[in-house]
Amino acid sequence: MKEGNGTGTFTDETWAIWERLIEAVRPHGKTPPHDLRRTIAAIFWRHENGAKWRSIPSELGPWWRAAQLFIRWAKLGVWERLFQRVQEQQGLALGMTFLDGTNIRAHHKAAGAKKRGLLATSEIIVKRLAALAAAMARKSA
Repeated sequence: MKEGNGTGTFTDETWAIWERLIEAVRPHGKTPPHDLRRTIAAIFWRHENGAKWRSIPSELGPWWRAAQLFIRWAKLGVWERLFQRVQEQQGLALGMTFLDGTNIRAHHKAAGAKKRGLLATSEIIVKRLAALAAAMARKSA
């Protein structure tokens, strides 16, 4: 999913696949989302890089638009439906990776409470979807 400048963007071929999947699960309200391709790329970029929302590159649009869409879709269960659709369509079973935490040093302020609720579940799902999008981009290149 990375192109020349290092920001996460979709190639036309990759977006054609993702757009069909997203359109099948996204809510259809009065107004369509503004520049959905760029906003989804921003959400995937944020979760792939583990960055804060405000760190999203300006080429991917305003950070607040990506954050709003992510939160809205998390509350509506769109990410879960998209994840299920991807697994059905692509025949993939995306698993989890575990790291041995004894070898990883963290700052003493890094110990925090576990995230709960819809946003935590959606963040895990979007991280997996972003990894899949990156793998698809490497495969097509």
